[in-house]
Amino acid sequence: MLNHITIKNLAVVDSLELELHSGLTVLTGETGAGKSILIDALGLVLGDRAEAAAVRHGAERADIAAEFDVQDPNIEQWLIDNELDDDSNSGNNCTCLIRRTINAKGRSRGYINGQPIPLLLLRELGEKLVNIHGQNTHQTLLKTDEQRLLLDNFAGSSLLRKEVNQCYQQWKKKSSEYQKLKQDTAERDAKLDLLRFQVQELDELDLQENELSALEEEHLRLSNANQLIETSQAVYFQVSEDEQKSISHQVNHCLNELQSLSELDSSLNPVSEMLNIALIQIDEASSELRHYLDSLELDPQRLQWLDTRIGNIYDLSRKHRVETNELFSHIETLHSELEQLEHADSHLETLLEEVESIRLTYFKLAKKLTQARDKAAGLLAQEVITHIHELGMEHCAFEIKLLSVKSEQPQLHGMEIIEFHVSTNPGHPLQTLSKVVSGGELSRISLAIQVVTAQFSNIPTLIFDEVDVGIGGGIAEMVGSKLRLLGSSTQNKASNKSQILCVTHQAQVAFQAHQHLNVFKHSTNESTSTQIMPLNEEQRIEELSRMMGGVTITVQTRSHAREMRKQLTDLE
Repeated sequence: MLNHITIKNLAVVDSLELELHSGLTVLTGETGAGKSILIDALGLVLGDRAEAAAVRHGAERADIAAEFDVQDPNIEQWLIDNELDDDSNSGNNCTCLIRRTINAKGRSRGYINGQPIPLLLLRELGEKLVNIHGQNTHQTLLKTDEQRLLLDNFAGSSLLRKEVNQCYQQWKKKSSEYQKLKQDTAERDAKLDLLRFQVQELDELDLQENELSALEEEHLRLSNANQLIETSQAVYFQVSEDEQKSISHQVNHCLNELQSLSELDSSLNPVSEMLNIALIQIDEASSELRHYLDSLELDPQRLQWLDTRIGNIYDLSRKHRVETNELFSHIETLHSELEQLEHADSHLETLLEEVESIRLTYFKLAKKLTQARDKAAGLLAQEVITHIHELGMEHCAFEIKLLSVKSEQPQLHGMEIIEFHVSTNPGHPLQTLSKVVSGGELSRISLAIQVVTAQFSNIPTLIFDEVDVGIGGGIAEMVGSKLRLLGSSTQNKASNKSQILCVTHQAQVAFQAHQHLNVFKHSTNESTSTQIMPLNEEQRIEELSRMMGGVTITVQTRSHAREMRKQLTDLE
């Protein structure tokens, strides 16, 4: 629901700040006062195309900010999914702030909860928050997706529709697997010959996991065996073999000297202990070197075998265009592909059975959905027709058509296309709702549909722009009654609050509003700007009197206005 809107430097508006409430709100005013400025501003803040002409003359930019109270979990989830939720929100209510700026060159920027976003996302969110009737913008009822959704909700088939959608997705996934395997099978013979040759060649290599690193380590050792033996022997001799000059002999001599001195000064004991530990380490190192030298040998044949083995691994890696460390997993992959191709017939048959089983299940569900839609279409159409006739279009015909999809394959939304068809004049053929030319007629038809389906609507704010064009008297009063009904919080069960905004010229509509806003122009010697002012009860009487009486407002006109308001109070 729209809680608050601020408009600066937009067209004839200098600065405007307005609080809005749930229920029915009407906007009235003299001709040319700019009654549609609020709707224009909402259209822009929700992603309508912006032009430089929208910026007030002399201003650098126009700025529109709208605050919405979001109570629909689906909209909250949309904000979360797009990382546009406001962390400061808590509790059951979620506040969403939308802003749009337009500079004098026509360039614009959009923001949701302070974050800059592309206009595509702005429009997407706008369609979830506001539905404007009588204009082409945000007219979701013209979309077949929305018409299908309304019919399914009216039929109580939401869960069944979901099952049909899920079954379609399962069928699509399995069908794709089947088609891929079928295509692979068609090329199987050629692939089999190649795969068998590749697998045989790699199996003959008999490569073990992580074998190459061990082979390369051994190869490095054997290819440098001479150097390893010579240097290790020299080190071993220096460590322990030379009786006079070996490290072991020298450390042992130093230790004996210090032990003699320790008898004179005990503070040398720690040094003696360290030399003793060093001597032990030297002896252990000497022993390890001796064992190492015993294990070393020159083995030209083993070295030659390693050269050949490593060379074969690198050759096959290049041949199969994989890294050497990926060759082992590549062999496993080829084995798996070969096994799948060799047993493709059985796999293909199993997949085909699964695809057919899911397809049959889908059509059983789709048939139930078609029956539910067919039954509900007549009931919904009849209710809509009743309301349309009450709105002064007694010759209007309305029908919900289920256009069967001629296909043996499942479809995402069922096996029919849902279309709302209407004829506004006797003898004229029924046409889709989107082809209704008159904005006033389309608004009243939409109003009738909204009244009937209000309990299923997920859009909290509905706007009707001059829905009363070309009507008056009792019909206008009926329009107002239906708008008030639509704005009642108990009517719309999909959300806690309903909000209807209506631009009207008719007192019969305006007197039934929960909130009355007056649009007027304020002029000075230097400029003119449009203002919007909430009216109290006495101000409402004056505005209703003006709407009924024109230039001259008489006592009788005011009395009639008061009687209208009193009649509404008495009815409630």
